[in-house]
Amino acid sequence: MTALITPFRDGQVDFETLDELIEFQIEGGIDGIVPVGTTGECPTLSHDEHKKVIERVVKTVAGQVPVIAGAGSNSTAEAIELTAFAKKVGADATLQVDPYYNKPTQEGFYQHFKAIAEEVDLPIILYDIPGRCGAGMTVDTIVRLAEIENIVGIKDSTGQMDHVSEIATRCDMTILSGDDSMTLPIAAVGGKGVISVVANIAPADVKALTDAILEGDFTSALKWHKKLFALSRGMLSLASNPIPVKAAMAMLNLSDEEMRLPLVPMEESKKALLRKTLQEYGLLK
Repeated sequence: MTALITPFRDGQVDFETLDELIEFQIEGGIDGIVPVGTTGECPTLSHDEHKKVIERVVKTVAGQVPVIAGAGSNSTAEAIELTAFAKKVGADATLQVDPYYNKPTQEGFYQHFKAIAEEVDLPIILYDIPGRCGAGMTVDTIVRLAEIENIVGIKDSTGQMDHVSEIATRCDMTILSGDDSMTLPIAAVGGKGVISVVANIAPADVKALTDAILEGDFTSALKWHKKLFALSRGMLSLASNPIPVKAAMAMLNLSDEEMRLPLVPMEESKKALLRKTLQEYGLLK
């Protein structure tokens, strides 16, 4: 599934390009679209823009693949509002990030996600990314949350394989990688796929990797992992997400590079490295 960027033009959301990006993803065979997450720059979208992007994605996708709308917040009431809106406009599920900045206790994490799940009857995928949020969930908390019927999965961006292994051992929640370079390693201990940044530019290849994983063909999966690893590390190590992927998409004429402060475009010296990475992968001549 693709963690879709939000394209901007002259300071506004570029809905025309957004439609084109969705069509590119569907043509690439992707299994789902995940708008307005970290990659979609949700922190700098207004609430109105956030809702309009969800609604536009649902309308453009038109049921061809599931839409998992980013609807998380560090305010439980705000997350419930966004989740209710996502359900109203037809999203298939929501992605709920760890509450950030206010650093809740483990009981706070539990009560936050429980409240959203109880208020809105829509499948929830938890998004555990302590590096962005200042705090993360313990496996005990995740196992408790797995008992709630409509909490169905977790996007793991902890980078800790023992953590993922323990989740897989102790509950039957669907585990998705939150880092492109970790898709195959996480699959090896029970993961089922990825919410991918790199799929913005190479959807068919990410799909090939996850198909091989789900078919149990780990020989093919390893080949795709090695190919995509060079791209994902070569791109995403240059700056914080989504700066590199937006720069890459501009080079590939998929969208403008424009983003909102405090994010700024990639330095020219790093763009040269990025261009080389895209050329070596075969995406750019």
